[in-house]
This record gives sequence, structure tokens and C-alpha cells, in this order.
Amino acid sequence: MGEDTKLFGMPAESGRWLFVIIGLIMNVCLGAVYAYSIFLGPVKKAFDVSASMANLPFMVFLSFFAILMFFGGRIMEKLGPRTLIIIGSITVSLGWMLSSFAPNIWVLTLTYGVIAGSGVGLVYGCPVATAARWFPDKKGLAVGLMLAGFGGSALITGKLASLMIPAVGLSNTFLYFGIVFGIVLVILGLPFRFPIAGWTPAGWKPVAGFVAEADLMPAEMIKTPAYWGLLFCFMIGSIAGLMAIGISKPVGSEIIKITGDTAATLVGVFACFNAFGRPLFGFITDKLTARYAAMINLAIILLVSVLMIKAGEGDTNLYIVSFIGFWLCLGGWLAIAPAATATFFGIKNYARNYGVVFFAYGFGAIIGGIISGQAKDLFGTYTFAFYPTAVLAAVGLVLAFILLKTPTKA
Repeated sequence: MGEDTKLFGMPAESGRWLFVIIGLIMNVCLGAVYAYSIFLGPVKKAFDVSASMANLPFMVFLSFFAILMFFGGRIMEKLGPRTLIIIGSITVSLGWMLSSFAPNIWVLTLTYGVIAGSGVGLVYGCPVATAARWFPDKKGLAVGLMLAGFGGSALITGKLASLMIPAVGLSNTFLYFGIVFGIVLVILGLPFRFPIAGWTPAGWKPVAGFVAEADLMPAEMIKTPAYWGLLFCFMIGSIAGLMAIGISKPVGSEIIKITGDTAATLVGVFACFNAFGRPLFGFITDKLTARYAAMINLAIILLVSVLMIKAGEGDTNLYIVSFIGFWLCLGGWLAIAPAATATFFGIKNYARNYGVVFFAYGFGAIIGGIISGQAKDLFGTYTFAFYPTAVLAAVGLVLAFILLKTPTKA
């Protein structure tokens, strides 16, 4: 069914890869939230708040990101990806720009957390859903490559923020980011569209065990053990990864005692691995199934959590290896989860189903933020944040082995 379909003036099998490239660039803008550890110190200083309070905009951003993913899936079915991208992009831009006028942490939480986070939630699912439909043969790889931009964003936006905040101030940095994001996202979103129903690459035949046995509605999906296994494993990966992302710079500065500039540079290095984790685990998911990709991912989280429990002043190598692992594995989940959703529950209702699965990411943001903030405020060190992630990763390994299987037809 793919012979006569054209994309960007090319046969669809070739032209569809341009969606991956465009989506990757869009995700660099959307993923600027992963540079929040660069903003954390300036926000804490500007508004004279505790570590937990300074982390609040980050937690709320990720929570609303997840919530609006759910509603975005429903809206996308009616409006299509192009229109939703434009609406969401304007919302993202508005949230960042309004953040430049925030007089206190509560207003920043509203502008950055609620508004910008909601905009990202609306836009994010559009490239993902587009990739899943145009790449039934390479779901994990295509989605992973596209989302590499989100994971790698901190390499670019984090470096820019570290240069801009001292030069033009925190407020102007929010403003300039918002202007650029709005322009880039709207323009790049214009070509997005879904294939006709039932489109597949010419000559491609689905392989048993790597495709859904039935297209499930969200209400049917949540009754399956596979959904709950995916939800909890994704949530565990998100708790560990998002917590680590939010505290990458302060952990390096306060526990390992490296300089602030070095810690900021390493955030960019970690972002590269977060980006790499998406195509890597997308490829692993395509080859080994979501079950084994998840188990490999959670085993890495368990290992690096234990390493960080042992890390102290001067243990720079332990810190680097551990945070590479955390960022890599979070990136991995952003490829495993969408590919698993399509594989387990079908492509027909994919947008809505993944919106429900993506609640795991929002829960992970809240729980991870609470764990890191409370560890710092109660014990004076982020070291205590890694005990819960180690335990959760061990639990996740068991859940993945038992529950992550394609549901069978009733």
C-alpha cells in the first residue's frame, strides 16, 4: 500500500525520514526543560527559596507535560498533528516569555511549569504519533531518533543558558528562548500529516510477537497486565532519570566538589547520552522486544544508583559514569514506552493510548522531584536520593519480567 504515496516529493519510504529530521529539531526546542539544572541555582537565588521550592517549576512543567499529552492525543485525532503543533507551539512560546516577568516562584511555576509545560505536552505527541504511523516497520528506531533531539537538547540549550544567564540575566534568557522556540516550532510543524489508514511500506510484512494482536481502546488497555507493567516500569525509569536530570549540576558541585563550570559542561555531555539512549533503546526494543529492553534499562539504573550511594568528594569518574547511566536510561524509556504502546495495544488508537501511558512520566517527575528535594532539605545531601531509586529499579526488574508481554486476544 506504499507504492504511490509521496512525501516531500519523494516516495513515502524515503520521504518519511524527513519527518524524523524535522521532529528531531523540534524536540531540541521542546527538551529545553532538561537544562533546568542550569536554571536551578539562578532561580533559587533570584527568588530566595529552598531547593525544593526552586525545583517546583521543573516538577510542575513535567507534570503538565504528561497531563496535556493525554488530552493532546484526543485533540490530535480531531485536528490532526499540524494544527495541534501550531497551537502547542504558541503556548510553549508564551509560557517561556511570560516567565521573564515572573516576580516570585509561584508565578514562575504558573508560567514556566503550567503554561510552557502544557504547550510541550500538546506538541510532543504529534511527531511521535506521526513517526509511529509512518514507520510500522521501525517504530522504536524512528521514534528514538526523533526524540534524540529532546534528550540532547540540554547540550545546546543548557550551554546557551549557562552563557546567557550571566550575560543578559535570568529574565531575558527566558524571553529570548520563548521567542526563538515559537518561531522554530510553528514553521517546522507545518508539513506534519498522517498516512492514509492502513499504509505500510512496500513489501513489509509484520512479524509475529512484534505487533499487537488487536487494536485496544484506552478503557480496554488499562485492563491488561501489560499496561500496568509498562506504566510502573516507565514511572520507575522516569523517577530515577528526571530526578538525576534536575540535580545533575548541584550533585557535581556539592557532592563531588567539581567546579560549577565543569558541572555545567558535563550536563551537556550527559545530554548527548540522553539523546543516544533513544535510538539505542529503540533499536533494542525492535530487536529484543520491549520486555528485555526494559530489563536492561532498569538493571543499569540499579547499578548507577548503587554507584552514587558510594560516591563522595573527588569521585569524578563515578559521578560521570553514573549520571551518563541515568540520562541514557531516561532517554531509553522515551523510546521503549511509545514503541511498546504501539506493539502491545495497536496503532489505531495509539495517540490516546500513549497519552494514558505517559502519565507515568508525570508521576515520575513529581515523585523524583520530591525525593531529591527532601533528601537535600532533610539530610543536607543529595546522596540519600539514590537509595529509593536503587530499590525501585530492583522492583521494576521483576515487574518487567512478569508483565511486559503482548496481550493475547480474548
